[in-house]
Amino acid sequence: MPMSERSFLGLSAAGFHRVAYTQWGREDAARTVVCVHGLTRNGRDFDALALDLADRYRVACPDVVGRGKSGRLANPTLYGYPQYCADMAALIARLGVESVDWVGTSMGGLIGMLLAAQPDSPIRRLVINDIGPFIPKAGLQRIADYVGKDPVFEDLAAVESYLRFVLMGFGRLPDEAWRHMAEHSARLRPDGCYGLAYDPAIAEAFKAQPMEDVDLWAVWDRIRCPVLVLRGATSDILPAETAEEMTRRGPKARLVEFAHTGHAPALMTGDQIAAVRDFLLED
Repeated sequence: MPMSERSFLGLSAAGFHRVAYTQWGREDAARTVVCVHGLTRNGRDFDALALDLADRYRVACPDVVGRGKSGRLANPTLYGYPQYCADMAALIARLGVESVDWVGTSMGGLIGMLLAAQPDSPIRRLVINDIGPFIPKAGLQRIADYVGKDPVFEDLAAVESYLRFVLMGFGRLPDEAWRHMAEHSARLRPDGCYGLAYDPAIAEAFKAQPMEDVDLWAVWDRIRCPVLVLRGATSDILPAETAEEMTRRGPKARLVEFAHTGHAPALMTGDQIAAVRDFLLED
């Protein structure tokens, strides 16, 4: 199925900004799924999943503001979940549908949780990838140690080496997956070197908060749609006990765990893609 690049205007207190997204599948598909990436990532992480789903779905994969090909906020203190949720609500309106299925990795999963917990939510089915209503501060500190830095790389091979280190939790991926991520995670600088394709200022709001455990169980308990939780077996962001509790309360999610994977399953391998596809197509 062909992929097209599109965009719309989001609005913050500092003015308008561009939100880019890729779209796969037919415009008139009976169902639409929105796939939202993690903190420093972008929508091209979902190319393999989107290609697999595009025979049955229209698939929209946004670059959250400050990432990928989306614009940057003039006021970096506005990088946060209120803005992200508002932009994603605008995306759903742009898609012109009454309901969507949602696949969210890490930050994208939290955005999905927050939207699904609202009254009259448009979220029909929700896939949460390696995130939950309790997040231990140790895992957040690990992310804080690298997010917001602005490294410079001589070439794409150096970008790939960096990603293999900071994203080692993605697990065992083929070389072409790492090359794909490097190509879409880099921006060419005026000096001919490469930087990362996100605004380092996204870290300002993240690091401004006290580094402590996050408790969102009250949000989780308000979710009413069917939920699938994916977990990397060695994740430091979604503890095993939290994942198990997610199956017992609130929407009583189904849980699938992947061996040899930490934070977070990349959704680029056949078994992980099949888990998402099978859940979304159950009804």
